[in-house]
Amino acid sequence: MSVFEELTRRGYIKQLTHEEEIRKALEEESVTFYIGFDPTADSLHVGHFIAMMFMAHMQKAGHKPIALVGGGTAMIGDPSGKTDMRSMLTREDIERNIVGIKKQMERFIDFSEDKARLLNNADWLMNLNYVDFLRDIGVHFSVNNMLRAESIKQRLEKGLSFLEFNYMLMQGYDFLYLNQNHGCTMQLGGDDQWSNMLAGIDLIRRKERKTAYAMTCTLLTNSQGQKMGKTVNGALWLDPEKTPVYDFYQYWRNVDDQDVVKCLKLLTFVDINEIERIEALEGQEINESKKLLAYEVTKLVHGEEEAAKARSAAEALFGGGTDLSNVPTVEIVKEDLEKPLLEILLAGGVFPSKSEGRRNMQQGGVSIDDVKITDIDHKLKEEDFTENYLLVKKGKKKIYRILITE
Repeated sequence: MSVFEELTRRGYIKQLTHEEEIRKALEEESVTFYIGFDPTADSLHVGHFIAMMFMAHMQKAGHKPIALVGGGTAMIGDPSGKTDMRSMLTREDIERNIVGIKKQMERFIDFSEDKARLLNNADWLMNLNYVDFLRDIGVHFSVNNMLRAESIKQRLEKGLSFLEFNYMLMQGYDFLYLNQNHGCTMQLGGDDQWSNMLAGIDLIRRKERKTAYAMTCTLLTNSQGQKMGKTVNGALWLDPEKTPVYDFYQYWRNVDDQDVVKCLKLLTFVDINEIERIEALEGQEINESKKLLAYEVTKLVHGEEEAAKARSAAEALFGGGTDLSNVPTVEIVKEDLEKPLLEILLAGGVFPSKSEGRRNMQQGGVSIDDVKITDIDHKLKEEDFTENYLLVKKGKKKIYRILITE
């Protein structure tokens, strides 16, 4: 099965240019392609996941990825999908973020022996002469066409700075630069980048008299059309320091029944024939599919060992298992029993802030043995503990072990 067919069956491709040419190139050539990543944080989140899987499928089929980190464009900010201007990052912030991002990419993409490249567009954008750039590149951009772009139109009512208006020129120039210097003929990305991608293709056609291609992938949304990857604590990060592995596993374990197959197709390497068989399942069998999804996604992001620990913890808490060693744990000493439970939970990272913890408790979101603890001054007693631990439930599905250590 060709990679084009694989991507199509899995539901990746939303828009594309030159369908027949792309299909032929992917079947007969080794295509160099790129995807851009915005280094606005030191970790990628679940919104980047599909892009990395897109790259991984292409690389497995013999094509060569360029992961382009926007160290230069991040100094401006992409207006696509944003209602307000992004905060400015320093060069130091961006460099630090790039280091964290590459570590995560290496779980998906093989960068060894020049099989893939990680490039930073700051290497060419930061040295441009503005007047030369306008004469050489800006002359090929129609303001009328730019104003028709969805990413621009959405911002015009609230206000779009001239700084951000330049973003399309910069991204178009990236594609031209990669085409000229690395033989890159295809750009992949989210469908919110479609206008920018077309601008790059047009620039290559005008400057190089060559044809370039683009494919967009669907954004990760649930059955209601809402973006997935949002939690009560914010984004679902790929960094375990920002989103603990168990919480990451449980997010996928608890997705809506209607979203399981879509996530298996887009976010795992489970054989597409097996996934299509799962599509016909219902009831308890769907529940087993959720376990498969949670394990496979966690294994990809955090490795097999961490995925197995998260699965073991979930089984202990919800599946009748007995090994609690991998359950999210807050360690205390006996002297800590003099502190309110809320303080213990805050110290253990159960809540991101005291105000949220207080609100959660007062609204009945914390319980022990199915008894809601609504008093924010509630203290634990030694007799509350089975052996040296007790289980505290946050909401309906998050359980923490409070462990007294010597």
